[in-house]
Amino acid sequence: MDVKIEPSWKSALKGEFEKEYFARLTDFVRNEYKTKLTFPPAALIFNAFDQCPFDKVKVVIIGQDPYHGDGQAHGLCFSVNEGIAFPPSLLNIFKEIDRDLGKTTPSNGNLIRWAQQGVLLLNATLTVQAHLAGSHQNKGWETFTDAVIHKLATEKEHLVFMLWGSYAQKKGAFIDSNHHLVLKSVHPSPLSAYRGFIGNNHFSMANQYLKDKGESVIEW
Repeated sequence: MDVKIEPSWKSALKGEFEKEYFARLTDFVRNEYKTKLTFPPAALIFNAFDQCPFDKVKVVIIGQDPYHGDGQAHGLCFSVNEGIAFPPSLLNIFKEIDRDLGKTTPSNGNLIRWAQQGVLLLNATLTVQAHLAGSHQNKGWETFTDAVIHKLATEKEHLVFMLWGSYAQKKGAFIDSNHHLVLKSVHPSPLSAYRGFIGNNHFSMANQYLKDKGESVIEW
């Protein structure tokens, strides 16, 4: 199956694209885009991969579903297009970066700047029907993104995995912390952020680990 995705990922995930579940998933997604308003725009489904090649990944942040509001989702978890108001979780992420590293909140919520430094902003589900949260869950995306995490965790060394909330922690439960830095906390959503996300120091810890391993740090 010919999937339009950045070449190093195409090579790394070749086996997944040939599996039966992926063919079914592709049929489902194509039909959704034909018949319903679906996010992100079709050309940006694999944007997280296109902006952060397999061989450049240093940090992995796991989200759940793309944003389902108009103009928000563009294929990177937690990120929104320029000119779009910050969703509450993203605002809390910026609050923690300010508290942890003393960096003031940026003027826009487009995290492509992180992706281009080696941060894979991976949603568990890569598409969603407009205004219908969770509408594309359990269609095959989770199997695909599990394979992505497994590939990274087993074939690379010294990555930083940021697992925020129980969903992300379950998804990354198998990651070997002898080979990678696994950072866990509650989710940055307003429901839980002040019960342990604000104050988790994940951004400074990630940079210290990268530095210790001889990697360049992320400009958060």
